[in-house]
Amino acid sequence: MNLRGPHMAFRGDVRIEAGLRRTDDTDAYLHLYGETPVIYDEWRYERRGVRIGVVGGRLRIDRWDGDSDSPAMTRTFGSGLGLEVRLAVEVRADRLVLEADGEVVGTVPARDVFGSGRIWFGADAGARGKGWTLSGLHARSLGRGRMSVVDAPGLRVPRSSDAMRDLAAVLPRPIRMGTAVAAGPLLTDSAYRRTAGEEFSMLTPENDFKPQFVQPRRGVFAFAEGDTLVDFAEANRMKVHGHTLVWFEALPAWMRAEMADEQRRRVMVEHIRAVAGHFRGKVAEWDVVNEPMSDEDEDYVNGNRGVRPQLWFDAMGEQYIDIAFHAAREADPHAVLYLNEYGVEEDGPRWDALYALLIRLKERGVPVDGVGFQDHEYAVGDRTDPEVFRRKVRALAGLGLKARVSEADVLVDEDEEDIQARQLAGKLAVCGEEPNCTSFSTWGFTDKYGSTADLRHYPPSPGNALPWDAAYEVKPAYWALRDVLDDARRSGTG
Repeated sequence: MNLRGPHMAFRGDVRIEAGLRRTDDTDAYLHLYGETPVIYDEWRYERRGVRIGVVGGRLRIDRWDGDSDSPAMTRTFGSGLGLEVRLAVEVRADRLVLEADGEVVGTVPARDVFGSGRIWFGADAGARGKGWTLSGLHARSLGRGRMSVVDAPGLRVPRSSDAMRDLAAVLPRPIRMGTAVAAGPLLTDSAYRRTAGEEFSMLTPENDFKPQFVQPRRGVFAFAEGDTLVDFAEANRMKVHGHTLVWFEALPAWMRAEMADEQRRRVMVEHIRAVAGHFRGKVAEWDVVNEPMSDEDEDYVNGNRGVRPQLWFDAMGEQYIDIAFHAAREADPHAVLYLNEYGVEEDGPRWDALYALLIRLKERGVPVDGVGFQDHEYAVGDRTDPEVFRRKVRALAGLGLKARVSEADVLVDEDEEDIQARQLAGKLAVCGEEPNCTSFSTWGFTDKYGSTADLRHYPPSPGNALPWDAAYEVKPAYWALRDVLDDARRSGTG
């Protein structure tokens, strides 16, 4: 889906025509979105739209009504369609009329799927095969219908001088105020775009740098969304914190497939070189390795060092971390390189094992520059005393390492927003006071797109974990963060 390109606005009836040229029997689909999908931290919420394609020589249409991640309707028509097919769909008040190679093959109920009066275009292909080419895409109005082409919005956001980023920038030791940002809402939601550009001085791509998004097939890279985020950051004088080069999750199927250990190593290094190389000079910092520590108690006893067993570890052992950092340094020599982890803000075997790992990495000359503390607090047991967190930051300083709060969010009930404010503000205060802490970043900023949304039903209901609610109203946490920055400025401690 190319949200950076134009989409269509219309009233009345319209006709859309497309040419699909295949080189083999690859399934080929054209998507027409009445509402753009929403990605909740890798989980895709399908809203209203249709997918029309050629599958097994037949024309297939799937319709999503926004009430399930599965199509509300699937129909197939015709037979014997070749490798090159001319498709057409007429969007009428109550129905969609489908054509293949100039012949009407079927009609299906529209069910208000394009009630928004807008259509965004996308494409997809089956996992097997060589893909296909869109040889033409045309739209025109029918009868008294009207249509227009709507360009993507500009990326530069008008700014005030009284946002959080401005308060943080005038501290005696300025720090970056950051947040995770997604390309989809950035290009389709003006309030999201305005808030991101106005309030924050650093962005972390929420998904658009992860392997399954950026290299869906080996050697085939999809940088459009990531480039959009980098362009947005440049337009609004923000830094980019790249997330993430190596992880055991968010991997495309081909990267998870069985392969020899040496091939696995090559895949990892090639991916790092390609992605970090593409963004070289445009990304200030990288999460090179994400979440290397294990969740299993047995991995911390009987001589085990707490490093998570997973496909990269299985192929290379702990050395996968060394290899990844050296490859990242080679690909982007001037970027600051981080290891990013959760659950290490508090005392316990997880922190102890991470600290020991960092000592080993330093002894081996691995170019790790710092550690990101994710600081996800989803339950009462996750609450961390800021002073305990301070000890961790100072321990890193003793190793010559930087620290940052990388993905902070605090999930609370509606009557507990004072707890949310206190927890976020406490971590920001520590970061502002400790010289090696460079930035404070939340995992998103509005509950409208937050990763703590309840996904058990459609549409998902928003969580309550971030400084802005789903309607972009600020919560006590926002004012608490501002108070920390104001206090630091007045006292000269930042």
